[in-house]
Amino acid sequence: MTRSVLGVLVVALLVAAVPLSAHHNGSAKYDPNKPITFTGKVTKVEWMNPHIYYYVDVTAPGGKVTNYAIEGGTPGGLYRSGVKKDSLKIGDTITVSGFLARKEGLNHVNGRNVTFADGRKVFVGSRDGLPDNPAPAR
Repeated sequence: MTRSVLGVLVVALLVAAVPLSAHHNGSAKYDPNKPITFTGKVTKVEWMNPHIYYYVDVTAPGGKVTNYAIEGGTPGGLYRSGVKKDSLKIGDTITVSGFLARKEGLNHVNGRNVTFADGRKVFVGSRDGLPDNPAPAR
């Protein structure tokens, strides 16, 4: 009987450890040496676990539009910060600061702060090992 209880405990620990290993540190995908800040229009919002994603079209001075996929924090964490499901609406103009993905040419950003059109600034990132406030890009 002791062996079967031990076996069940080992299996339970292994099953519990799988989700922990799946969650990564932010600096695994995003580069803390690549800060970025941009202003654009929200095109899509995906409010789901484990992180929300929102997409922003940024128009360069020459007219070229780049769509950035921004990874935010967890829905629960954002809700506690005052960001609700309807806080980011399609068509809203926002300013985002964060860190670009390590992989060149990938328009993914680990979002840290969002400044809304009314001037309200909110931390929308996650506690993932990256700095809360990116240094300005050089």
